[in-house]
This record gives sequence, structure tokens and C-alpha cells, in this order.
Amino acid sequence: MPAEFSPVAFAASLPASFWLPLAALAAVALDRLLGEPARWHPLVGFGALVSRVEAALNRGSEARRRVMGVLAWALVVLPFVALAGALKPVGLAGWALDVVLLYLALGGRSLAEHAERVGADLARGDLAAAREHVGWIVSRDTSTLDESGVAKACVESTLENGNDAVFGALFWFMLFGGAGAVLFRLANTLDAMWGYRNARFNAFGWAAARLDDVLNYLPARLTALAYALCGETRRALACWKQQAPHWESPNAGPVMAAGAGSLGLVLGGAAIYHGRLEERPPLGDGVPARGADIGRAVRLLRRATALWLAAFIIGGWLSA
Repeated sequence: MPAEFSPVAFAASLPASFWLPLAALAAVALDRLLGEPARWHPLVGFGALVSRVEAALNRGSEARRRVMGVLAWALVVLPFVALAGALKPVGLAGWALDVVLLYLALGGRSLAEHAERVGADLARGDLAAAREHVGWIVSRDTSTLDESGVAKACVESTLENGNDAVFGALFWFMLFGGAGAVLFRLANTLDAMWGYRNARFNAFGWAAARLDDVLNYLPARLTALAYALCGETRRALACWKQQAPHWESPNAGPVMAAGAGSLGLVLGGAAIYHGRLEERPPLGDGVPARGADIGRAVRLLRRATALWLAAFIIGGWLSA
């Protein structure tokens, strides 16, 4: 009689080089199927902890607040990263923990759902709802945007946040497993909470912003490359080369320039932030964004994710 198939035995027989790629595939599938946990997401508790630490340490002179910002970052990030690495069990239990940690670090479905909500608003001609919903994912003033302005803001956010919500976590996961995913997600969350250039956070949040830039440097460029390979490649690479150096953010520039070029869209340009008009450099090449382009941006994000996963699997196979 043929031996009964055992998933556990099959998994245990795979070369070790396949374990992390398969964990990444499983975590992405969970994110696509379930999305972010509706209740009891660990980042909610982490955010509360971060707020308390900031309230306690963000005081005094500018020099003191800068030092306290470094200390605060270390206090709220490094213990969780160490725990994720030190407490990881061996075998399939450790693999399952890696899957769960990466799943919790991903936000691909949430990002896509936010973007698609805006696209649906524009499709039915509800500009007021589209302005409101795009305001949930961008920091610019959306109250006076027309359809093209809403679509442009949404596409830009989808492209840029694809790196934060998906690719950055995947990159650090493939280097260090679940601990790497935890490191990236917590550091990125701190940048979102502390990385502002204002009186309150300019000194205290300096370390959070700079460390997020460092952790995102390679993932952002690999994200830009994936966007380029999954669309109009030559145009995307040209936009990346010519436009990214002019963008203020060292990581958002390559991602959005390549993404805009890949989609054949013109993004960037003037936008209102906190009541002030900012003249941003142009991004991409082609035609202005319209409502239907939001769905195209989401599909580009998904194709790029599939490309990353395929590269992981092939890398595991070649390393076996």
C-alpha cells in the first residue's frame, strides 16, 4: 500500500532554504484572505505604549530631546525584536510563528481596500465621499480636489505605501525571519507617529525618521524595480533615474517615480499640506490620473508582490 501523505513529514523533508520563502507565501496569502485583525491587533497596544513613552521622555532642550528620541526608539523596538528571535521554537512551530509575525506586519489588503473604496466612490460620481476617503490615507488637504486630484493622491499613496505595507516587511523577513518583520513594522510605525518636522517632534522624532529611512533604503529600490518590471519598464526606469533625485524623500522618490512611469501616469506636482501650497517635483510620464487608474495601481502592487514571492521561491530552490 502507498504510504499515507503527511503534510508535516512533507514540510520537514523540504530543504531549509525553502522554509522562509514558503512562510512568506503563507503570510501574504493570510493577509490577502483575512486582512488585518479587526480586533486585538498588536500594533494598537504598541501605539499606546509609544504614546506613553513619548509623553514621558519628549521634554527639555533640543539636544536632550534628540538623545531621548534615540533612547525611546531603542526601548520600544529592540526588546520586541529580541523576543521574536529568542523565543522562536525549532521546527514547524518556529515556521508557524514566522508566518504569524509576518502576517501581522503586512497591510497589503488593507491598503488595497482603502484605495478601491476611493475608486468606487469616483466610479459612481460621489466626489465628496472620494475626497473624504482619500483623506484617510494621505496627509494633504483633499477638500478642494477634483476627480483627477483625488485619483492622483490615491495612486501616489498606493504606490508609496506599498513599500511600507508589504515590501519592506518582506525584505527584512527574508533576512531575519519573524524578528526582521517585527523590526521593520515597529520602526515604520514609529516613523509614522514621531517622524514629523514640527516643534514637538523635530528633535525627538529625528532618530525614528532617520532609522526608517535606513531600513527602507534597499526595500524601496527593490520595490521600484519590481514596479518597473511589472509595467512599462523602460519608461519606469527613465522616470526613476531622472525624477527620483529631485524628490525630498530618499525612498518615496524612487518608488513613486518608477510606479508612475510603469503605469504611464503623471503624478506629483502642487498639493496643499496643512494650509500651505507645496510645489512638488513631477513624477512619471504620460497622462493625468483618473479614477480607473486606482485599480491599475492596486493591480501593479499585486503583480509586484507576486514577483517578489516568485523571486524568493526561486532563490530558495537555487540555494537548496
